[in-house]
Amino acid sequence: MNHDMPKATHRGEVIIGDIKIPCAVLDNGERVLSETGVTVAILGTRSGASKRSKKAQEQLGAPIPIFLAPKTLKPFIDEALEGGALTPIKYRDGKRIISGYNASILPTVCDIWLKARESNVLQKQQLDKALKAEVLMRGLAHTGIIALVDEATGYQEAREKDALQQLLSIYLSEERLKWAKMFPDEFYRQLFRLRGWKYNPMSVKRPQYVGKLTNKLVYEKLPPHVLDELRELNPVKNEKTWRREAAHFQHLSPDIGQPDLHAHLLQLIAVMRVSSNWSIFKRNFAKAFPDPNEQIELELDEFDNEEE
Repeated sequence: MNHDMPKATHRGEVIIGDIKIPCAVLDNGERVLSETGVTVAILGTRSGASKRSKKAQEQLGAPIPIFLAPKTLKPFIDEALEGGALTPIKYRDGKRIISGYNASILPTVCDIWLKARESNVLQKQQLDKALKAEVLMRGLAHTGIIALVDEATGYQEAREKDALQQLLSIYLSEERLKWAKMFPDEFYRQLFRLRGWKYNPMSVKRPQYVGKLTNKLVYEKLPPHVLDELRELNPVKNEKTWRREAAHFQHLSPDIGQPDLHAHLLQLIAVMRVSSNWSIFKRNFAKAFPDPNEQIELELDEFDNEEE
């Protein structure tokens, strides 16, 4: 018996439309979705072709889940995702050993299917799988996957101060991570469009309010107190320019903190894309990322009154 194997402390089902995916929160704070649940949610069944494709890739030393096994998806699977987030997580649930994946990969998995569809490389029998991915992605645009898992398992009510400290310890990296481009250009392109600013992808000079909006739209939507901790770890070095020694995300842990941030950005960009202007975006954002302790639309209104 492997006593080091994480154990499920909270269990439930993430429900998006008529799709149900078994989920759990482990004793190390990690949120996971069952491999079988994600497979059935997208493929409808553990198809023989996908099993054979997965086995063939495993023999080449490239572990891949069944729900991403079709060869047509290979060009759209990022190497970093293959090497990290797609590594299965074995955990104990009572007497059972279950295989799952970090819950934050779900938006990325859906995005891979949708990109393949947009590129017209899917076979006819695979189009319904892409449609299921679209349904999941639309659902996630209204509620974040981490919040869904917490609500489904009851973990949200159980997480108190001790659990919060545990979450911060696994969420933040002990040492600053090496620089990596975490925020995609599409995030800034959509933000500038909604704010009515001229966007130049070659320029690194941005309005000062971009930083304030990034905190409001991104970092404040991470687990409670993560942004406060990031501000202590990464203080302002220049009071005139408000420059910090590093980007906040460089202090997020690569196994949990950064994947969660990436998943949130995918959902945020989806909300941005369906918003025709800043006013509509504020309403959509409040619906997609609700916070009972905060009036986000009122706070975003503050930026409408600032000089740009």
